[in-house]
Amino acid sequence: MTTVPNATAILPHPEHTGVRAWVEEMAQLCQPDRIYWCDGSEEEKERLTQEAVDAGVLIRLNQEKLPGCYLHRSNPNDVARVEDCTFICTRTPDAAGPTNHWMAPAAMYEKLYGMCRDAMKGRTMYVVPYLMGIPGSPLAKVGVELTDSIYVVLSMRIMTRMGQVAWNELGAEGKFTKGLHSMLDVNPERRFIAHFPQDNTIISVGSNYGGNVLLGKKCLALRLGSYLGRIEGWMAEHMLILGVESPAGEKTYVAAAFPSACGKTNFAMLIPPKQFEGWKITTIGDDIAWMKPGPDGRLYAINPEAGYFGVVPGTNLKSNPNAMLSMSRDTIYTNVALTPDGDVWWEGKDGEPPAECIDWKGQPWTPASKEKAAHPNSRFAAPMRNNPALAPEVNDPNGVPIHALIFGGRRATTLPLVFQAFNWIHGVYVGATMASETTAAAAGNVGQVRRDPMAMLPFCGYNMGDYFRHWLRMRKMLKRPPAVFHVNWFRKSADGTFLWPGYGENMRVLKWIVDRCRGRVAAYETPVGWMPELEDIDIAGLDGYDPANLADALSLDVGEWKKEVLLQDDLFFRLYSDLPKELIFQRELLISRL
Repeated sequence: MTTVPNATAILPHPEHTGVRAWVEEMAQLCQPDRIYWCDGSEEEKERLTQEAVDAGVLIRLNQEKLPGCYLHRSNPNDVARVEDCTFICTRTPDAAGPTNHWMAPAAMYEKLYGMCRDAMKGRTMYVVPYLMGIPGSPLAKVGVELTDSIYVVLSMRIMTRMGQVAWNELGAEGKFTKGLHSMLDVNPERRFIAHFPQDNTIISVGSNYGGNVLLGKKCLALRLGSYLGRIEGWMAEHMLILGVESPAGEKTYVAAAFPSACGKTNFAMLIPPKQFEGWKITTIGDDIAWMKPGPDGRLYAINPEAGYFGVVPGTNLKSNPNAMLSMSRDTIYTNVALTPDGDVWWEGKDGEPPAECIDWKGQPWTPASKEKAAHPNSRFAAPMRNNPALAPEVNDPNGVPIHALIFGGRRATTLPLVFQAFNWIHGVYVGATMASETTAAAAGNVGQVRRDPMAMLPFCGYNMGDYFRHWLRMRKMLKRPPAVFHVNWFRKSADGTFLWPGYGENMRVLKWIVDRCRGRVAAYETPVGWMPELEDIDIAGLDGYDPANLADALSLDVGEWKKEVLLQDDLFFRLYSDLPKELIFQRELLISRL
């Protein structure tokens, strides 16, 4: 029994003495009134959900329309990941690298422990055991998050394999990631998300927004995961994983890295257009991939998560019907609008806007209102089992073999619809120089083009130059590496209209990628990579689509590309002392080809 004065504890404790000692230590620091050990059961879910409703943390939605669904409103100052407040705390600043915020571990511990001292008085400390990955997988990792947020507990139950399954995986002596979270007073001036890779520890304070406080997600699965992957010989990547099954039953697996809010979930749950009858897309993961070389020399991937934490604005039955079905039950919505009949609404949802509703701040809203009804980064957290396109391989502890890696960002110009890298090292250069226009998924200015290597700039838990080096080193561990591609669904014409219809029609580009992996279609060499002939992108059945738009979407402007190479200098200069020579050589080769 934990011995915090005046605190009550709900058993059972795990057998693991290290967990028990650490919970005791953190309870002594935070001084909660009550300590609750989560078990992940259905009974617990129902009881904690009712407690959250009674406390006003969740709003019960119309259970006939949205069974098991609830709405949460976050503090208006707490609506996105806060990269300025996110730190990598390694023993030296060089280990964190110039793209991360750094503080010495001792100094950060002192700061955050000072903030957490007595922070849970009058509150419950929830002990949340969770498993990232599939039970029995060589890549599975156990974490324990201590939190004073019931919203976090219920969200972690959706997003991870939470409860007894984690204790079973951990056993009495296994390693686990320590995670401490306290909302404090949700003050931006006292908001920190600190990672201690060398201690396998995360501390998050001052926030209650998903990306900052669901510590299994970006914090463990990517920031600590990338660090552990380098040491242990695997990769933790900000990538979706999907399966492509042909009418003949041939399965091809693809992992793709897009920055947040650039279409990962839409692509992962893609439904092929009628022209591709008999083809099937299945979802393995929509956000994170853990990948490890297999005994046959191929790269194998698992999805370490158990749910989807997706952006809802713009999601509808046309853009992503599988996402709409996934969030139709047992879902927690965050910062969307509430209609009078207990339904939810957001900009871009099917149908006309409601005549009136309550916006994400809890204020009356009508179509005449100046502000949006739903926050641009409003979210849904839904169990992956809800996805009608869920791949049967999603629970395979060995993962699936990856045939293609795809990089892509949101670029209005320059980058063509699709091209293939010449080889793995060139592919690493393509991923390392990837850029995208920023979105509302991260705090800051929207619409600025920034370099986002492998979509990992906010998520790499160590020096980005060493991260590139790890990618290059992985080639030596693979006899049959995946082919590498780059896509850009967002290229625009001179008048500002999109040149490619996107959404489900992206299957047409994906089909070319699959055929390239299978050796079924040719390509022609350009300065930037291998590109398709116009006739090899099937646009049959795209009523009203002008083939000239496809030509424009695939076009290369040498002048724009010369500017692009110059713009890459900003990132390269920041990393120069740690930048692998191979990437410098790849840049020189590109310049020579231009």
